[in-house]
Parts: sequence; structure tokens; C-alpha cells
Amino acid sequence: MERESIADFYKQKVVQMPPDMKDGVGHFNVFRMEDCISTGTEIRYARRDYYKITLIRGRNVYHYADKSIETNGTTLVFFNPQIPYTWESLSGDTTGYFCIFTASFFTEKMRGSLNDLPMFTLGNKPSYSLNEEQEKDIVSIFEKMHDELHSNYAYKYDLCRSYLNELIHKALKTEPTESLYDHPNANSRITSIFNELLERQFPIETPMQRFTLRSASDFAQNLAIHVNHLNRAVKTTTGKTTTTLIKERLVAEAVALLKHTDWNIAEISNSLGFEEPSHFNNFFRKHTSATPSHFRNV
Repeated sequence: MERESIADFYKQKVVQMPPDMKDGVGHFNVFRMEDCISTGTEIRYARRDYYKITLIRGRNVYHYADKSIETNGTTLVFFNPQIPYTWESLSGDTTGYFCIFTASFFTEKMRGSLNDLPMFTLGNKPSYSLNEEQEKDIVSIFEKMHDELHSNYAYKYDLCRSYLNELIHKALKTEPTESLYDHPNANSRITSIFNELLERQFPIETPMQRFTLRSASDFAQNLAIHVNHLNRAVKTTTGKTTTTLIKERLVAEAVALLKHTDWNIAEISNSLGFEEPSHFNNFFRKHTSATPSHFRNV
């Protein structure tokens, strides 16, 4: 699965990286949603190389690991680099705030790990519905961070780190939302994401490109779900096993490479993720009843 870096984030937004942000102190920035205009490209389901905290208003759906989280009203949502996600607006009038930061920014002058906090722990609930009073408190913190970042105060990042801590502790005092995890068709959504990840690896365009997600376990790890969960979802939706779908797509790409490139068998074998050409030879013959060399020469 693709990972979105800090640099990738800024390329997709009409915003600039803070010029005084030093690599040695990690990275931090805060935005008003209405000020951070997307370039219009689709928000891909992917992991990010940074943490993100979002206060979002309106009706939206977050696809987060193996869950779909529908938010309505004002919601505080936490994301960590270990979990892939994307989101979509259902109301078209989404407003709010979000901040992005790296682990090194948060932990530079304090002990402990971000992943020890409940909202960033794998399997825990990352979403917190806010009442009017809670929204007012959280908005105030975001506004303070936003104002400090646009100031000339020499210690503004230290102050923002304190505000970030305050934001996290405000959430810890709030019960995570229990009712946001209902999804009527989770199997279809998981299967759709699996297919997207599978297809994203193709076409193989150079011998140096390599097919890397080759097993159900590889996909499950990238989706941050248990492999049995993935296998059940795919089987229920398609009637085929995850392994079968991967092999079918691999065979189709092998056929295309043998027909339409002049790469030798070893190059094709390597690009498709086989350790040895003999392994590719056996795989191809098992699924097509012909060796790669015979197939190419027919």
C-alpha cells in the first residue's frame, strides 16, 4: 500500500510547509479545513507517515482500517500512521480544523509513546462526538495553535506541543463514540479496498518494478485487519478466496508481459515477485498448462 509522506501531503494541498520547521524537532502544522483546499484529486485509502487529529462538522464517513465511521454533527477523530484510512463528505458543507504531526514532534521533550494513548492504540475507538460546550473548548485549542503558528514567538512550537497535549487530554476525558461503527456492507467495502490495492500494483511497466503484495497476509497487514477477516469478506463477496484472486491477477499480468514485452523470463519472474525463475515456470505451467517459453513462442 502507498504511504503518504509529509511532502506528499503538501503537494496535494494549496498550502506551504512552515519555513521555520526544523527536521530536528519533527513536524507540526494546523489548518482550518476551509482554508486547506484540495487539488481535486481523490483521497486515496492509504497510510500516512504522520499523526492527524481532526475536528470535523457535518455528515461524513471515515473508512478506517476495517470500519466505516459515519460522523454527524461535531466529531473529534484521531488517526495514526499504522492504520490506513480515507474519508468522504456526505453533506458537502464540511468545516472544522485538523493538525498533523510526527511522533518526534510530540515526544521530543516528554516521555512516553503516542501509541500508548487509547485513541492511537490499534483496535480502540478513535472517534469522539462533542457536545456544544466540548466543541467550544476544542475549537479554542485549535485556534490557539493556529494563531501561534502564524506568530513570531520564538517558542511557539513548544507552546503548540502543550496545546496538543491539552487536546489529547480533553478527548481522554470524553467517552469515545460507540454508535459510529455500524456498516451494512462491510464485506463489500473490504473487498473493494482489497481489489484497489491489488490493481494498484499493475501494470508492471519496467523490469525494476516488483509485485510485492503476494499473499492474503500481506494485504491484511496493509489493511490493519486480521487475515481471517479479510478472507471471509472476500469469499462472501466474490465467492473466491483471496489467494485465488491474487493468483488470477498474477497470471493475467504474466500473460501480458510475455506477449507484449521483450523482457527475458528471469526479468519477468523477478518483477512478479518470484525468487527464482523456476518458481515462476512452475506457477505459470500450473495455471496455464504451458511453460512461459512455450507460451511466448506459440
